[in-house]
Amino acid sequence: MKDYKRIYVCHTFYHAYIACLKELNRDKGDWGEADLMLSSMSNDFGNLKERAERSGLFSRVIVFDEKEESFFPELAALRRDTGSLVKNMIQRIRFTRRLGKLLEPYIPVDFSRYEDIYVFCDSDPIGYYLATHRIYYHAVEDGLDCIRYYDTARFDNRGHFGLKAWMAAHNLIFIQNGYSKYCLDMEVNDISALAYPCPKYVEKPRRELTERLGSREKRILVSVFIENREELEETFAAGCEDEHRVLVLTEPLCDLETRKRIFHDIIEEYQMVEGKRARVLLKPHPRDVLDYRGLFPGCIVLDGRFPMEILNLVEGLVFDRVVSVFTVPDAILFAREKVFLGEDFMDKYEAPEIHRQNEQIY
Repeated sequence: MKDYKRIYVCHTFYHAYIACLKELNRDKGDWGEADLMLSSMSNDFGNLKERAERSGLFSRVIVFDEKEESFFPELAALRRDTGSLVKNMIQRIRFTRRLGKLLEPYIPVDFSRYEDIYVFCDSDPIGYYLATHRIYYHAVEDGLDCIRYYDTARFDNRGHFGLKAWMAAHNLIFIQNGYSKYCLDMEVNDISALAYPCPKYVEKPRRELTERLGSREKRILVSVFIENREELEETFAAGCEDEHRVLVLTEPLCDLETRKRIFHDIIEEYQMVEGKRARVLLKPHPRDVLDYRGLFPGCIVLDGRFPMEILNLVEGLVFDRVVSVFTVPDAILFAREKVFLGEDFMDKYEAPEIHRQNEQIY
């Protein structure tokens, strides 16, 4: 019998959102059994920890000082291409073990004491740690249908993928998204949308998690991610009632100058609705550091530190159009039109081969 029930290892606001949804879909008697772990490696969660603690959904909310591989200079030598497949594989075996060991001092919990461990984005160092220490876990897709658009496991391991997958299944090296020996299963939203099978894929549609929410559950969810709901609703209400509104979802694309040009072009292209200039709102990605308020003073810039799906729960909110580049908009329910720009659009700003990962996975 383990000491703790569940823990969710999250790297983004979206991950924490899905963790909350999974707990809200349990019996209310189970609320407060799980722990929530927030990795500070690539995301500033602000005061999400305090709000999540007040929600009653979690027993503990733990900050995880996860370290990128670049934090450990000694690993660089194990990443160099020797020109030999055999030598590269030997180096990779050593890299896998070494990264897993180096992360030990930064792990804030004893994972062996949990019945179930859920890891979002196990390609990060936490995946290496769990594999090195032979700890079983459940992987959860990084974003909605993200493997459909970018199969990181296959792209990162293109060339002799079958051999590498076999080595990962025997815990010689580590591969994310369902290929590690110690990954029990990999939750995905829609298996039918994925081009390449993996025996550990388990379909768990995200829509089902939101459809089961009652009014109390929705209030709890909003309270976790929106610090000042009244202020947000006032922002959406700004302007005339019959005014058209367009929401642009930003992303940390390219360098800052190119990013500035990308979103300038998007605003110019999509701000007209039915022949009229719409009010444009920008929802920055949590890792996007571009100064949108300074660059686009005519737009309303929202706080970037919440998952866009939370806007589905703001009563009466409707946009004429939502525009995204790589963010999958399928979960958005508050837009009359959803525009997903994708690879063809980005070909104007970067070399096209950068956006054709799934065409190179072998």
